[in-house]
Amino acid sequence: MTGDGGIWVLGMGLAGGLALFLFGMDIMTRALRQVAGEYLRTLLAAMTRNRLRGLLAGTLTTAAIQSSSVTTVLMVGFISAGLMTTGQSVAVILGANVGTTVTAQLLAFDVAAWAMPILTVGFFTSFIARRDDLREYGRVVLGLGLIFFGMGLMADAMAPLRSYPPFVALVPSLDNPLLAVLAGAAFTAVVQSSSATTGLLIVMAGQGLITLEPAIALAMGANIGTCVTAFLASIGKPRAAVRCALIHTMINVAGVMLWIGFIGPLADLARAITPGYPMMDPTFRAMAEAPRQIANVHTIFNLGNALLFIWITPWISRLAEWLIPEADRAPETSHAPRHLDPQVLDVPAIALDATRLEVLRLGRLVQDMLGAAWPGLVSGSRLHLDRVYVMDRPVDLLHRAIVEYLRQISLRDLSEAQSGRLMALVRIANDLEHIGDQIATGMITSARKRLDEQIRISPATAQSIARLHEGVLAALHAALDALEAEDADQALAVRATKGRITGIVDDISRHQLMRLHADAPERARTYAREVEMTEALEDIFKTVRRIAKTTLLLADRAPAPDPQPDPRPDSQSGP
Repeated sequence: MTGDGGIWVLGMGLAGGLALFLFGMDIMTRALRQVAGEYLRTLLAAMTRNRLRGLLAGTLTTAAIQSSSVTTVLMVGFISAGLMTTGQSVAVILGANVGTTVTAQLLAFDVAAWAMPILTVGFFTSFIARRDDLREYGRVVLGLGLIFFGMGLMADAMAPLRSYPPFVALVPSLDNPLLAVLAGAAFTAVVQSSSATTGLLIVMAGQGLITLEPAIALAMGANIGTCVTAFLASIGKPRAAVRCALIHTMINVAGVMLWIGFIGPLADLARAITPGYPMMDPTFRAMAEAPRQIANVHTIFNLGNALLFIWITPWISRLAEWLIPEADRAPETSHAPRHLDPQVLDVPAIALDATRLEVLRLGRLVQDMLGAAWPGLVSGSRLHLDRVYVMDRPVDLLHRAIVEYLRQISLRDLSEAQSGRLMALVRIANDLEHIGDQIATGMITSARKRLDEQIRISPATAQSIARLHEGVLAALHAALDALEAEDADQALAVRATKGRITGIVDDISRHQLMRLHADAPERARTYAREVEMTEALEDIFKTVRRIAKTTLLLADRAPAPDPQPDPRPDSQSGP
């Protein structure tokens, strides 16, 4: 073991085992994010209610995806996307630290013997399975097998270290808690996985290379080192996202500072609550018991921090806001996306929900545009019409950004349900952009003709068209509310307004026909402009009903037949 060849073999064995461990973690985490995507989306909706729910959500999410770093990175993405606030993220981060202890508990088992059977099952399941969900579950098992296999390789590679003089001389320096914490933080910052550090500690303890007290200090350092991942994810993000990374660091550093003086009592507690092997030789007994003791003390440490800090989450959030205040910046342009954060693309369920919020923003822009169009359509000046016309530019730009983001989502592995949601969001975004074009190119063009021809719309006719405009605007508002809540009943209520809008259109048509017989100058041209505005509003309403129909698909409700059938056929299919 003293020759250069032995050092090379040891180094390559350790590096190869660590590489397989990290590769397995990556495969397993990616697969778990796919199979747990909808579950994460449900948790996201629940975690905003109170801090205890947030703590539970963070714990379950991290236990599901086996990475506190990924959970914290997701929090950064959620805040950047506007899906949650900085204050709501504090409890989730505390839960993430607790959830990561599940990995340590799993790794504390004697996993090397199970590596090959698990690898075999995982590979053939992912290779043979035709169903997407089974294939992803196979990848989860495959990743777990690689983790176990990597730990076995690291154990075999490090076994000779017990008699390697430089290493034997290095170990006593780890009895200094501060040095051990710094070493654990540095190693975790490099590999960007606290689970890898914990796994390596478990392997070393199982080989008798390290005792429990230094292992506890190194594990504490791993909690600090894992914060680097969140800080890297927050680069270039809004300040709220940077605060999330800062909160993660503050909690983990404060937790280590609180417990670093109690490493001895923590070790004694772990020995007391962990089942032992009293019949074994003392040396081998310590090697057999240490892995589970490390896992248990890791759980105690993080659970204790969570239960301590959960009661002061508002103050933690305020401290982060004081340290990183909002910067003075130029007003946000209306077409700049707020929710389309690339950080959440790897979790399609969350990315699709962020897109839904951005589509809702697009809808509100269109709603404002439609509202601003009145009364310029029948009596406004050219300046008023020009102001409405330029409102279509932000709509087009935001629509383009949404479609590009959805394209990026489509490149991920999507389930059938996620593909359906993606198509529904594309349709709604396209329909909203189409309404903007209907206003800008249809209604505004007709109003400009009215000005060019110096036509005056009578007050009675303007009042009847105003009723139609108000009805269509109300329907669009209700359709967007249904999209925001994903409420099928609200969407059905929008579709049920067809009979009322049809009645208004019929009243306008009769009034226009009666006015056509009047002996007035430019009556034919006036009639043409009135009909153009009426048909434009009617076409917009058909598009709104189509949006409500698509929203039913997002709400997992099949579209029902119209409650009040219209005797006249629609000019567009499937409104």
